[in-house]
Amino acid sequence: MEALGRELSGLLRAGDLVVLTGPLGAGKTTLTRGLGAGLEVRGQVASPTFVLARTHPTASGTPLVHVDAYRLSTEAELDDLDLDYEGSIVVVEWGAGLLDGVADSWLDVVIDRPTGARAEDAPGDPTDPVDPPDEPRRVTITPHGPRWSGVDLPTG
Repeated sequence: MEALGRELSGLLRAGDLVVLTGPLGAGKTTLTRGLGAGLEVRGQVASPTFVLARTHPTASGTPLVHVDAYRLSTEAELDDLDLDYEGSIVVVEWGAGLLDGVADSWLDVVIDRPTGARAEDAPGDPTDPVDPPDEPRRVTITPHGPRWSGVDLPTG
């Protein structure tokens, strides 16, 4: 997930919106950490679950805004965060259905993590908490709007 985030980061610029969808533990924050690494953010990218949104300065000067909308239930609550969609790269976890009309172009990133994957099918030692086995993920990136027309997106 982190490698996919690094790859995707090379395509992002100010005004881009990325909506991440997937179950708990699917890798939404890990993908965002990869975006942050690729964008050379200052500081650590961590889940903004309790603060709702974190702004990370980047080497390019375009901030990465990481939003966790899990605790939000309406578009108005998200709007109250007063995010700078035009001047930032905005990544919203759990944002499906809360961003209607915010942008005419965005990327939907859906992460499927099968549950019950057998440990012997994945690398790593299932008993080692430092090196647990990776579970396979299936990532679907769906572009919306003119910004993404003709852009070659990575596959997950």
